Amino acid sequence: MPNLSRIRVHPVKALDAVDLDAVEISSAGGLAGDRAFAIVDGDGEYVNGKRTDAVHRLDAEVDLGAGTIRLGVRESADREAFDLGGDRPPLEDWLSSYLGYGVELEAGRGGELTDSSVLGGDPPGVTVVSTATLRTVASWFPEIDVDGVRRRFRANLEVDGVDPFWEDRLVGAEGARIQLGGATLRVVEPVPRCVVPTRHPDTGEPTDGFRERFLRRREETFPDGVNRDAFDHLYSLTVLAEPTEASRGERLTVGDRVEVLADAVA
Repeated sequence: MPNLSRIRVHPVKALDAVDLDAVEISSAGGLAGDRAFAIVDGDGEYVNGKRTDAVHRLDAEVDLGAGTIRLGVRESADREAFDLGGDRPPLEDWLSSYLGYGVELEAGRGGELTDSSVLGGDPPGVTVVSTATLRTVASWFPEIDVDGVRRRFRANLEVDGVDPFWEDRLVGAEGARIQLGGATLRVVEPVPRCVVPTRHPDTGEPTDGFRERFLRRREETFPDGVNRDAFDHLYSLTVLAEPTEASRGERLTVGDRVEVLADAVA
């Protein structure tokens, strides 16, 4: 039986994830606590992994209930605690010192502070992948385990009990929707990837030939019957799904049954 096997949010854009047993869909159409904060420079531009590999070396442990973050550099044992919800200047000073230029922490609603613009500037929803897909991709790289693939591609929701690349079959199907518990998500498009998955998630060191090997194996394993025209290129993994208006405020829980509501699977 297809089921929701993992919920993962990234409270500060580009920093470490938090695994949750349950989460509410936010008023922005993302997940509560996901990309709720972003590091921005003096021009308001995001500071993320596409811009600098320095973010990979940051170890960030967020307590969503307390609204705090413990932050340090992975190779050091030192950690400092900061308040995310109140007095943020000490955190901004710490990040500015580490990065070497002035930054601030921008706050938004859950799921709001992402790079995607496919919804015409609206909040871009959540990313979905099957656990079998992550296992398959890990098999292409002997030096990377499943959790390493998971951390490189940074999806919000994982679905178990389905075949590898199950999510690809939802792309391009008119009106394709998935039901998770009491929430309905409309599948929008595949998610194109940037340089981030090619790097080790802890060090930022590039994995030699990652993109080339990924593309070759993606071509070899692309599912039959999937609408290839819906993919601009195959350096893509996970799909973007937009919760319906009625689903905002609904709660997702690990173990929820997952059902395809449109005739999207070939």
